[in-house]
Amino acid sequence: MDQITSTSSPSVDRDPPAKGPGRPGRDPATRKAALIATLVAVPVTAAVGGLAFARLAPGTPAATPGPTATAARAQSGAPVEMAAPALGARPATVCRALMSQLPGSVRDLRQRPVTAGAEQNAAYGDPPLTVACGGAEPTLPATDDVWTVNGVCWHAKQEAGATVLTTVDRETAVTVTVPGAYEQPLQWVAPISDTIVASVPSGGDVPSGCEG
Repeated sequence: MDQITSTSSPSVDRDPPAKGPGRPGRDPATRKAALIATLVAVPVTAAVGGLAFARLAPGTPAATPGPTATAARAQSGAPVEMAAPALGARPATVCRALMSQLPGSVRDLRQRPVTAGAEQNAAYGDPPLTVACGGAEPTLPATDDVWTVNGVCWHAKQEAGATVLTTVDRETAVTVTVPGAYEQPLQWVAPISDTIVASVPSGGDVPSGCEG
């Protein structure tokens, strides 16, 4: 850490000892002027030192490190608003199996209640990362990228403030919406992918990028 060295205050001149008889002493007026100069110089030196310290000291406190996957996040426990469209018998069965096996937390995001469709919806953290089961798989242009994460193939789409990831290799589609506050969205679906492999059968028209 930088150190600030204070400037020494000037000392008051004193009369030199007389070297011989008849040497006159310093004029009282001169001595008074020197004393006044010294008293003025001391506060000026202190002020300069204070300005130097202010310049070297940080203007604002150091930024607090952002939350990581291993650090607890402060989050709301209020229910997350989600839609619950009607599902056919088979998708409803698959989605109930998925929801029953989802982990209690995704990385450091704890699970939260949802306003509707707990048998097909789940939410984690604040802002909420959401999992919706039973929607239609997206129709993909051949040029769109897909990513395989822990055995599940995902298609990503950017929406306002979030990345929406949808499975494209499952009998019943699963959509995970990752808020923009969470970096590297594909990392957040890794634990969800593990549960999907165990509970949602593969099927449908799998894109070529997911094969192999």
